[in-house]
Amino acid sequence: MNISELFIRRPVMTTLVMFSMVLFGLVSYFALPVSDLPNVSYPAIEITVSYPGASADRMASQCAAPLEQQLAMIAGIQQMTSSNSLGSTTITIQFDLSRNIDAAAGDVQAAIQRAQGYLPDDLPTPPVYLKVNPAEQPVIYIGLTSETLPTTTVYEYAQVLVANQLSMLEGVSQVLVYGNYLHAVRVEADPLKVASRDLSLSDVQNAIENANATLPTGSLRGPASNPTVLTDGQLNTAADYEPTIISYVNGSPVRLSDVATVEDSISNDQMKSWLNNRECVVMGVERLGNANTIALVDAIEKMYPILEDQLPASIKLFTVYKQSTSIQESVNDVRDTLGIAILLVIIVIFAFLRKVTATTISGLAVPFSLVCTFAVMYLAGFSLDNLSLMALTLSIGFVVDDAIVMMENVVRHIDMGKGPLQAAMDASREISFTILSMTLSLAAVFLPIIFMSGLLGRIFNEFGWTIIATIMVSGFISLSLTPTLCARLLKATPKREVEAKSPIEAETGLFKIFLQIYAHTLHWAMRFRLVVLLLGVASVIATGYLFMVMPKGFIPPEDKGYLIAFTVAEPGISFDDMCRHQLALYPILEKDPNVDSVLGVVGVVGPITSPNNGLLVIILKPRSERQHSSEELVPILAEKLRQVPGIEAFVVNPPAVPVNATQTKALYEYQMKSMDTAALYETAEKMLLKLQELPELQGVGTDTYLSNPQVSIEIDRELAESLGVSAQDIINALDNSYAERKIKKIYGTSLVFWLILEVGPDFRDDPQALSNIYVKTQSQQMIPLDTIVNVKETVGPLVVNHDGGIPAVTITFNNAEGVALSEAVTTVKDASQGMIPVEVTAQFQGALEAFIQSITSLYILFLLSFLVIYILLGMLYESFFHPVTVLSGLPSAALGGFVTLYLFNCALDFYAFLGIIMLIGIVKKNAIMVVDFAIEAQHKGEKTPIEAAVEGSLVRFRPIMMTTACAIFGAMPIALGLGAGAESRRPLGLAVVGGLVFSQLVTLYLTPVIYSYLESLQERLGGHRHPNSPPTSEAR
Repeated sequence: MNISELFIRRPVMTTLVMFSMVLFGLVSYFALPVSDLPNVSYPAIEITVSYPGASADRMASQCAAPLEQQLAMIAGIQQMTSSNSLGSTTITIQFDLSRNIDAAAGDVQAAIQRAQGYLPDDLPTPPVYLKVNPAEQPVIYIGLTSETLPTTTVYEYAQVLVANQLSMLEGVSQVLVYGNYLHAVRVEADPLKVASRDLSLSDVQNAIENANATLPTGSLRGPASNPTVLTDGQLNTAADYEPTIISYVNGSPVRLSDVATVEDSISNDQMKSWLNNRECVVMGVERLGNANTIALVDAIEKMYPILEDQLPASIKLFTVYKQSTSIQESVNDVRDTLGIAILLVIIVIFAFLRKVTATTISGLAVPFSLVCTFAVMYLAGFSLDNLSLMALTLSIGFVVDDAIVMMENVVRHIDMGKGPLQAAMDASREISFTILSMTLSLAAVFLPIIFMSGLLGRIFNEFGWTIIATIMVSGFISLSLTPTLCARLLKATPKREVEAKSPIEAETGLFKIFLQIYAHTLHWAMRFRLVVLLLGVASVIATGYLFMVMPKGFIPPEDKGYLIAFTVAEPGISFDDMCRHQLALYPILEKDPNVDSVLGVVGVVGPITSPNNGLLVIILKPRSERQHSSEELVPILAEKLRQVPGIEAFVVNPPAVPVNATQTKALYEYQMKSMDTAALYETAEKMLLKLQELPELQGVGTDTYLSNPQVSIEIDRELAESLGVSAQDIINALDNSYAERKIKKIYGTSLVFWLILEVGPDFRDDPQALSNIYVKTQSQQMIPLDTIVNVKETVGPLVVNHDGGIPAVTITFNNAEGVALSEAVTTVKDASQGMIPVEVTAQFQGALEAFIQSITSLYILFLLSFLVIYILLGMLYESFFHPVTVLSGLPSAALGGFVTLYLFNCALDFYAFLGIIMLIGIVKKNAIMVVDFAIEAQHKGEKTPIEAAVEGSLVRFRPIMMTTACAIFGAMPIALGLGAGAESRRPLGLAVVGGLVFSQLVTLYLTPVIYSYLESLQERLGGHRHPNSPPTSEAR
């Protein structure tokens, strides 16, 4: 059966089929969303609890623990961590990828409800949860500033007007307004003035609560109308609260303004954000998974004039950072690489065929295959991203292979004196099984990639399917369009040029010299087959050895156009000092020629889990305007920021593929857990010091600080009880003084505010200030708090972290420049030997956990690739031996890739491994061409296995060289690392180019040798030649 005959005999049908496929492909191309990475939903939920004034230990025991106990019963949890600091608990749950996030959210809500009875009764608000996706970052950050309006007003406009209108845009998932500049009325009491009037802070609290009444008052019901009853029970501003009467002393009213300072302020005065040293409100817009990032950002920026018309004139709206810039740069670079690769491949084809028509026919397979693949991508719900475009770029080198093989065979038949139509019919009949074998076996190479598990499997699933689709489309085109064009466009060879020629005599020029050299060396190799076989065995051993010992990496970094710096000061630092230290970093960054702007935050918000931490988002200039990539800038900026005393900056290049649900000070994590907190903290401190000494690591830090100054208050219960003062009275006095107690809601036009009670700043600056706090005895006398309590200054943890409900400490680090990730992992493991006691468990987390799992997956993936090819080829050839012949050259290809990576000082990271997988497919195709022709030669005549192997190798030498050269030049732009962000993809290109060059020198001799050995063995075992050989040539 000749698959191509139908298309050759019906050119109109073929033309219309191709036209339809191209048309659908072009329409799909413009409909495909554009993003940096494939749309991957990584189900995670974040739960936050606010309990102002509570210590980290209390937040862990009273808020985190009850919630964790209930949440742990939810099915499908992969990891549950919590971070507990002063007044704040954040619990992050990562679910299995198979878990539906909406169903998980329902389970989380139910767990929170079950835990309510175990949580403190006086929580100002119940725990709230938010669905998050660590793989999805805001596509744009928007800043709002005003020269005249207070920040609270700007924040309210951002929250109510801007966020609501942007949320209505198509493709917007949610709009986040960072920080908490929400308006609040703050009452800063003077405890001495309060006590001097025989009042307590509880009296002040009660008076304020009673003065602000917000119950509904109903309506009247008259015969003619029902007027609504309105009251002025709610007080809204500081001026409204100041006249509030707390009590009467000697007949005179004591008003709130007499004993306290009342001011309109903000809800969280321990948080500030700046852009370029100027305070501002920042918003982040996240996209829906299927939205086009570039189009969405453009739509958002087009909304600016509309929003500014509705905002006060003094509020300025501007873009802080947009992800579309780096995405557009990267996508444009990959597109340019794609174009360069296509051009190089066409030049290679012309160099071999030396005919414009033949080159055009073969070259058409490239754009047709790529355009038609866009249709498959659209139907599959894929996007135009770095991975799918990289898959298309890599496909260029081998999508033309099938067309070349078909074209070369048709030309060979025309050179025999046949007419173009007959040559196309005979050549396609002869070669169709070979092309089918090559196409299916090459597609099978990438099947293990699409079945990878975990987050990496989800991300690279689109990469694998895109390559498979391109391969299958190119195979179809080579069996339909290519022979049809050959039959219609090629010309017959003049009779005077037609004569029986050997493969060498049929060639001319330089290529004839190469073929002659190959023929001589091949005959030598066949005489000394054992030597060649031993070299093949040696390449297998060397490949296995290098695969085991080569330094391994994870996913290489990419240039996203920004860096993140986590700032850390001494535990216990005041908020004002922390702000001053962080602002001292701005001038250094602003002077750097690579930096465009700097966004900074101080306060417990988002990834900042403790008061001595801050965050800097360093926005870089476009790649074309700076000298260094983002990865190169990490040590440069870290060194500059180290000049500022009193604060340490951990600069991080955001990972190309986010794995953690939360951001950390460095890319990699080493976690220790134990129920014995004393042993845990002691071990963690020793381990931190040990890792900081290792030159293989840099940016070593921790998420736990144990030397936070604390004031321990011990109640003299016997004395207190004798005076009629209960422990609850003492706790209430402290709560009203220092916990920023939210005692009353204020309902605004669009948002809900709080009234906050605390003592003035002069009464909370040091432990001696406790002597100014008074409590009321049973006899209504006011006594200083320090008369019934003992005050001691101690130290304790600033943050308490849990993992799975167990206390945990995480050490974060980066691998030093020039140190592979596998070497860094080994270094940490070696350093931990003998340092971790039995009661403490230690393991890698986050990206490193995924890296270790991926190493195991790489071994399995490598073996599966071989197994899948063997099974498929065995079924196609109906032979146990011929697949071994095809596979015999693959170790040499991998060996060439490993050696090239080593020479260029590249680790075997995930991209490089994809290059090795591609090598397996490309080299295998070359072996199939030799084996298929050798089988056919033996099937036609009485040739020995050695004669058939030699003839097959010589006849297929030109298409093998052409397909290999096309693959090499197709991958060359990637190997050269040209363009923005191309450095991360370079190992992939190097592996392909180096592996092909080396394997070509080996497999041209090893494949015929192995074929001759196995064919002879099969004849001896089977007793006759090819009892079940596949149909070839006319037999087909």
